[in-house]
Amino acid sequence: MPAKGVSRVGGLATTTGAIVLAVTAALGLAGCGSSGGTQADHSSPPTGKAGKGVRLPPRAAGFDYQIGGPYPPPRGVRIVSRDRSASPAPGLYNICYVNAFQAQPEERASWPAGLLLRDADGKVVVDRDWNEPLLDIRTPAKRERVAERVDRWIDECAAKGFDAVEPDNYDSYTRSRHLVTADDATAFIALLSRHAHARHLAIGQKNTAELAGAGKRTGLDFAVAEECAEYDECGTYAKAFDDRVLVIEYSDAGLRKAVAGFGGRLSIVRRDRLVSTPGSDGYVREVR
Repeated sequence: MPAKGVSRVGGLATTTGAIVLAVTAALGLAGCGSSGGTQADHSSPPTGKAGKGVRLPPRAAGFDYQIGGPYPPPRGVRIVSRDRSASPAPGLYNICYVNAFQAQPEERASWPAGLLLRDADGKVVVDRDWNEPLLDIRTPAKRERVAERVDRWIDECAAKGFDAVEPDNYDSYTRSRHLVTADDATAFIALLSRHAHARHLAIGQKNTAELAGAGKRTGLDFAVAEECAEYDECGTYAKAFDDRVLVIEYSDAGLRKAVAGFGGRLSIVRRDRLVSTPGSDGYVREVR
C-alpha cells in the first residue's frame, strides 16, 4: 500500500505526519538540499544485544529519517528509518516504521469494527490531525487481536532484512479522550517488543517521554524522539535508553539546541515536517 509515515510534533498531545512523496530522479544524488556535510560519529559498531540475534543501533551515529519515502542515504549516515513498505538501505542499520496504535486512513475499512476505539456514543475516536482512527487496546483480548496484525508487519520487516522496528503513536492514549490509559499502551507495546525480539529485531520507543522510564519493563531498546530538544525531553530519553536515542528536529533552533546539549552523544538530524524526499519542495536535511 502507499505508505504514510506518522510522527508527533508540537508536544505530547499533537500528531503530525509525513505524506509519502514519489521518489524522484534526484534520488541518484548522495545528498542534496541542506544536508551540508556529515554528522560526527563517535560510536562503536552496533554490536549491543537485547537478546539473541538482536542488534542495537549505534550511539551518536549519522542518522536519516526517511519515513516519507526512501532515497540513497547521504554521506556519513549509518542509521536509516524507513516505512515498512520500503526496503532497507544496504550496509546500514535499518529501522522499520509501522503505525501501530492508529489505523492509516486508507486501511480503516480493513480493520474489524470492534478494534476501532469508540466513545460512549459508539463513534470512532479519530486523531483529527491525520484522520486516523485510534485502535482499541483497552483489554487483553483486544490487545492480542491488534498485535496479531501489527506482528505480521513486524514479520515483513524482519523478512526484508531490517534491524529494528519503530512502532508509532505510542502516545495515542493522550488523544483517546481518556478512554485508553498509559497502562494499556505499555501492555500493548510489551506484546510488540516480545514479538520483535523473537524475530531478532530491536524495538524503539517513539516519542512519549513520560513513559520512557518504563522502557526496560516493556522491552524497548532505544528511542526515536521528535523535537526532544525543542521540548526539553532529550535528557529523559538519554537516561532511559543509555544514549541510544535518534533525534529528529524540525527547526534550525531545535537542531542547534540538540547539538549544543547532546552532540556527540545522541544521533541527531533536522528534517522537514513532511519528511520529504530530495528534489521535493520543502525538502530539508541538515546535520551539524
